[in-house]
Formats: sequence, C-alpha cells, structure tokens
Amino acid sequence: MVLASGSPRRAAILKTISLRFEVMVPGVDELRHPDESPDVYVERLARDKAMAVVGPGVIAVGADTVVVHEGRVMGKPVHPDEARNMLNRLQGSRHEVWTGIAVAGPTGGVESFADRASVTFMTMTADEIDDYIDTGEPLDKAGAYALQGLGARFIESVDGSPYTVIGLPVHLLDRLVSRAGFDLSDFVRPG
Repeated sequence: MVLASGSPRRAAILKTISLRFEVMVPGVDELRHPDESPDVYVERLARDKAMAVVGPGVIAVGADTVVVHEGRVMGKPVHPDEARNMLNRLQGSRHEVWTGIAVAGPTGGVESFADRASVTFMTMTADEIDDYIDTGEPLDKAGAYALQGLGARFIESVDGSPYTVIGLPVHLLDRLVSRAGFDLSDFVRPG
C-alpha cells in the first residue's frame, strides 16, 4: 500500500489503524476548476493523487481536504495574514469540511468517495487567534486549523467523522479497498 500524500496527519492515521504502507508524494496540479463543487474537487484530486503513484503490485490511497464556509472554499493558508483572515471568518460559526478519498489498484481501476463533516467553532478573541497563529500550526492546514492539534480547543462540535476533518476518512477505507479488489487486512502490520 502506498499513501499518495506528504501529509504527516494522513500517515499518522494509517499508523493508528496499524497499516503497513509507504509514502509517495504525487506531483499533481491542485488547482480547482472553475465552478467545481467542493465534493467533486476533493474527490477528483484524491483520484488524481492515487493514480499518480499506483503501479504493479501496489494499491495507492489518495486524499484531499477543503473547508467550505458560507459557500467559499478555503484551502491551506500560505502566510500568517491569510490564516488570520480564515480564522476570523470561521470563529463563532459553523462550516463544512469535505475530504475526498480514493484507492487505485494495479489494474488501473480507482474507487473513490467524498465525505462531509460539519464543524462548529467557538468564538475566539483576536489574541487567541494571534497566539494560535504564532504556534505555526494553522499554516499548511485546510481552513487554518488542526482538529487533532492545538486547534481542538476552539472546536465546539463536529457532526460527522473527525477523521474526515483531519483529512483521511478511515471509515470509508475498507469499503474502497474491497471495491478495488483487495482485503484491508492484508495490509495490517503484524501484532
């Protein structure tokens, strides 16, 4: 199994469920197509990433995540000011997180799905936002926060899988691996 992602969060999730895998970072264009809905966008990217690294004797898992607030798609902030703007918009409100997941098999087939979760943020002060940004955690995270990190203290509720918010909906992995013609138990690390 190959994880088609450079995300340490996705690798940590696969380790948590005791899977054996290698990491390959795909070179995939991640630009969103005009008028592409968030679910279609993340599922397409997940498929593209998995297909970019699949090969003989390999199944590949790809994923991609975006945050959607009031119809606006938010990716990863590239600098602290962008993170501050995102957190100011998200704080005190509810937003959606879409994660696409895909499994590509060595015969060229690919199975995929897009999953949604809703997240409610607590109201944050300007100092809390600045202090959080100063940790560096919001950079390189969709929506400028990490549910599995320091950002958890600002999350009031999650409706849906927390793993969808983190970036790899593992509750769908077994189903997609089966549809690709494999058994997930074949990739479990020995106890």
